[in-house]
Amino acid sequence: MQSKAKPFDDISNLFTNAVGAVKGVGDEVKAMGRARAEGLIADMDLVGRDEFEAFKKVIEAQRAEIESLKAQLTKLSPKPAAKRKTKTAAAKKRPKPTAKKTTSKKPAAKKSATKK
Repeated sequence: MQSKAKPFDDISNLFTNAVGAVKGVGDEVKAMGRARAEGLIADMDLVGRDEFEAFKKVIEAQRAEIESLKAQLTKLSPKPAAKRKTKTAAAKKRPKPTAKKTTSKKPAAKKSATKK
């Protein structure tokens, strides 16, 4: 009876080892793919997440400062749009300067006398 179970044990061990080998190959392929992807990202010179977050905070602070400066500007000059409209209206009424046409005179070619 021992001899009958031996072939099944051998086959079972063979499949177990084959599955382990396939899993090892799969892990190796994943590791190579990850390394290749990281190499491509490094070559592209992409920004990391921490650098992105830091830059985002700087931009948000600048945006808030710009908004506060705009509010201060509107308090100091309440009607800047009206001034611009009058300037543009006056500019429309002024005639556009015309460019003067200049004619270029070419020197007359000298006639050479041919002697025969």
